Parts: sequence; structure tokens; C-alpha cells
Amino acid sequence: MHCTMEDLGALRAGEASVWARRHITTCAHCQAELERLYQRVAQLKALPALHPPRDRWPVVKAALRAERTRRRRTWGTWTGSLALAATIAAVLLMQPAATNTVYAELSQAKQQSATLEDSLKQVDTDGRVLSGHAAAAVADLEDRISVLDGTLAQRAESDQDAELVKLWQERVGLMRELVSVHVTRARYVGL
Repeated sequence: MHCTMEDLGALRAGEASVWARRHITTCAHCQAELERLYQRVAQLKALPALHPPRDRWPVVKAALRAERTRRRRTWGTWTGSLALAATIAAVLLMQPAATNTVYAELSQAKQQSATLEDSLKQVDTDGRVLSGHAAAAVADLEDRISVLDGTLAQRAESDQDAELVKLWQERVGLMRELVSVHVTRARYVGL
């Protein structure tokens, strides 16, 4: 019967049983195993210590800021396109053929969207760090709004008024979710 790895570890630490201490003096196999254990420990200790570089934060921070700037520029482009689309839609909807109900619903949805955009601008989105979950939610909502803005820009010239109202109402819903994510994050971080 030979020493187990647990016995050899205890021998190395000086906490072995009496049997293991006696056995190691007489058994060449266990002595060889103990020597291999010492060699492994020495090899592991000889490995260089790996430490992450401490100067990487400025690079990561710059990359994050560049990504935010890119998204804002994209958002600004879509907002400009959206304003043009809204103007065209308003001109088309002011034609006598448009019903007052559809026009009122469309105007209300556009007003709500503009109000929510103003609310979003007032929230400090740069001053605080997002959690991974919140960042994913914001990115998803911004992407969905961008796609919807593209659809609105394409359909602004069409005469499908009821469908246009639904698209604007969907945009309002997405904007509400986006404002909610930012406001909720600001409340939690501000504690």
C-alpha cells in the first residue's frame, strides 16, 4: 500500500500521519512521487505572474465614448430624417381628404414622441455607468427605434393614414420604454 496524493500533500505541509512519515522513509515509489510533487510545485512557482495591464482603462473608455458618439450621430441623422418625414406627413394629412380623427391621432402621437425625446435629452446618459442588462436594453430599444424611423421615413409619402398612425404609436411606446430604462437607472444609481 502506497501513500495517496492527500498523504503526500500532508507530508509536504508537515502535517502527515505517523504511518505516512514512516512509510515514506522505506518506499522508493512514494519517495519518487513526493519528489515529483515538489518538482510540480517548484515549476508552478516558477511560472511568471500574470497581471492585467493597469493602463487599459483609458483605451476602453475611449472606445465606449466613440461608440456612444457614433450612435448619437446615427440617432441625430434619423431624427433629422424623421422631422422631414413628419413635415411631409403633416402636409399630406392637411389635405381635405384626410379625416379629422386620423389627423388628430397622428398629431397626438407625434407630439408624444417629441415630448419623450425632450425628456430623454434631459436625462444624463453620459454621467453614469450602465449595467450590462440596462446597456443591452438601451441598445435594443435604440435599434428598434432606428428601424421604425426608417420605416416612417419611407411611408411618410404614402396615403395609408391609419398605418402611419400605428407606426407613430409604436414609436411612442418604444420611446417610453427607453426613457423608463434611463430614468430607472438614474434613480438606482443616485441612491
